[in-house]
Order: sequence, then structure tokens, then C-alpha cells
Amino acid sequence: MSTLREGERMKRYVLLVVGLAFAAIYLFPLYWMYVTALKSGAEIFKNPPDFWPKVPHLHVVSVWEQTRMGHYLLNSLLVGGGVTALVALLGTGCAYVLARYRNIWIDIALFSILMMQVLPSSLMVTPLFVAFNLAGLLEWPRLSVILAQSAKMLPLYIVLCRATFLQVPRALEDASLVDGTSRVGAFVRINLPLARNGILVTSVLVFLQSFGEYVYARSLISKDQYETATVGLMSFMGPNGSDWSDIMTYAAIYVTPILIIFILLQRRIVSGLTAGALK
Repeated sequence: MSTLREGERMKRYVLLVVGLAFAAIYLFPLYWMYVTALKSGAEIFKNPPDFWPKVPHLHVVSVWEQTRMGHYLLNSLLVGGGVTALVALLGTGCAYVLARYRNIWIDIALFSILMMQVLPSSLMVTPLFVAFNLAGLLEWPRLSVILAQSAKMLPLYIVLCRATFLQVPRALEDASLVDGTSRVGAFVRINLPLARNGILVTSVLVFLQSFGEYVYARSLISKDQYETATVGLMSFMGPNGSDWSDIMTYAAIYVTPILIIFILLQRRIVSGLTAGALK
């Protein structure tokens, strides 16, 4: 008995070490971004490299002012917020229907939605550019990016929200229907309140993905005043070289709020992603 417990304990230690090793490898680029942002130009290209700068240099204020970063972040917020609102408006009802009704056509619709999710943005950008140009939507470049990114994120939202609606007991909805509530009333009064955590978490994921969107913003926006933060990062790239310290400072300013949101909501995000996994 004691040997079995000792073996089980050793197995947990080994798994913990392996998990920490994978986490360190995964997070090392993030750590290197912050360290490089604090280094001088000479320290960045030093060989062997220092894993912490001797005299940290902060370029936050200069980078913020030189690159009009506030303007870029505002455009990213508008795109991310617009995509999240549109996807939540269109996807919540669709996810509910796919969760409540099961037949061959629903299965085909769900399979089609999953197939849409695997199409890369780089493949879709050319036909979307042609279609938006013919429809005159390129005159509103931020709206074009919102529509294109919404089409990309809608399948993911539907699949995740469907798992959330599967967790809502069907008996509660049936009881409200027996009491005379309409189908829409049962959806609004029973399903939406019980599924609000999953909807909120999925909406946050959609917002974070849209906030960092690059392909559509780069291809559909031609005017500098509408460019997002990811496209604004290209302003550091020059024909004769790049200021890596400022690039990493820009990236650190851009990434830090996203990390804070993710850390604050990480428990809800994990529970939301695993909801319905045993259904």
C-alpha cells in the first residue's frame, strides 16, 4: 500500500515537472518580449544574451507619442467591440437552436459551421475584398473589417455557446412552456439567464481574437486614420533596419491589457471552454 502511494506521488511530481517545463517553453517568448523592451540597442544584439538588462530602459512614453498608439488602440477597440456585438447578436439564437433541436439537417448545419471555422483568413480575404468593393463597403473600412471578422468568428461562437445551452436543463424550459410561456419567452427568461456565463466568456474570447486581428485590417483598410494596433506595428519596420527595443515596447503595451483580462477571467474561460464536453 505504501509502495503504491509512493509511486502515485512520484508520478504526480513527474507530471508537475513536465507541465512546468512546457509552460516555461510556451511563455518564454512573452518573457523575452518584455526583457527586450527594457534593453538598450547594444544589449539586444549582445552574444551571449543577457536574460535581464543591467540598466532597464523604459520607452513607453516615447513609443506612445511617436506612433500615435492611442489612435491605433481606439480603432482596435472599435473593431473588437463591433465584431463581438454582431457575433453575439447573430450567434446566440443560432447556438440555442442547434442545442435544442436534433435531426439530420441540424447535424449538417453544425458540420457546415465547423467547416467554415477551418478556412484561414488569408484564403478568404481576396474574395471578400472583391465583394466589398463591388458593394461599396470599402468606403467604410472599419465596417468592412467588422463584417469580415464576424464571419470568421461566428462559427467558433456558435460551437462554444451551443455547448453552454446544452448544460441548461430542458425540463425547466418545458415547465415554462406548460405554464403558458411562449418559445421566445422561454428563451429570454430561462435559457439566456442560465447561459449568461458561457455567453460572456465566449464573447470575451471573440473580442480578444478580434482585437488582435491583422489580415483583414491590413488588406481592407487603406487609410492611416483607420488602421488598427496590429497594423500600426508595421510603422517600425524600415528598409534599412528596425528598432527592436521600440517594437517590443509597442508589443508589450499592446499585449499587457489582454493578458490582464485573460488572467482575471481565466477560471471562467476554462470552465466555459470545457462546458458540455461530457455531453
